[in-house]
Amino acid sequence: MRKKLLSGLALTAAAAVVLIFASPSYRQGEPSVAGKRAPDFSFEWNGNPARLDDLRGKVLVLNFWATWCPPCVAEMASLNRLHRRIASQGGLVLGISVDEDAATYERFLREQQVSFPTYRDPSKKISSRYGTSMYPETYLIDRSGHIARKIIGPQDWDNPDLVGYLQSMLRTN
Repeated sequence: MRKKLLSGLALTAAAAVVLIFASPSYRQGEPSVAGKRAPDFSFEWNGNPARLDDLRGKVLVLNFWATWCPPCVAEMASLNRLHRRIASQGGLVLGISVDEDAATYERFLREQQVSFPTYRDPSKKISSRYGTSMYPETYLIDRSGHIARKIIGPQDWDNPDLVGYLQSMLRTN
């Protein structure tokens, strides 16, 4: 009986360690990326080649996501609303999907009526440049191309604190 109890405790402890290391909050100890230049990358926008640096002068909400990620799906509607809210003020939500299946990605965009620009990066090269391995993960990038804030995990983009933070970024030249 004692042996079974110890085995059960050992398995529970091992599972707890795995959950802690897999948890996004564990990554909060990473060195801050705030103030660093956002890594440039190439992508396609409206069928044309573009680079992140081409968007300098805009406040960017760079969101890494996937259709198979339930928290990513959950925040999609509020990202749509955020994009509509900030677009006229020089803001832009840019989604980078790591989906491998193009048909699933395209169907998702139609069904969810995604209104902000997105780019599918099945190779995960862009997310890798940013150090992103868990989704969703978002970078708020100021008009000069520097990372103002990194946000790990899903957000309610209608949250007054987040909206206020972005509004302050939009007012800054």
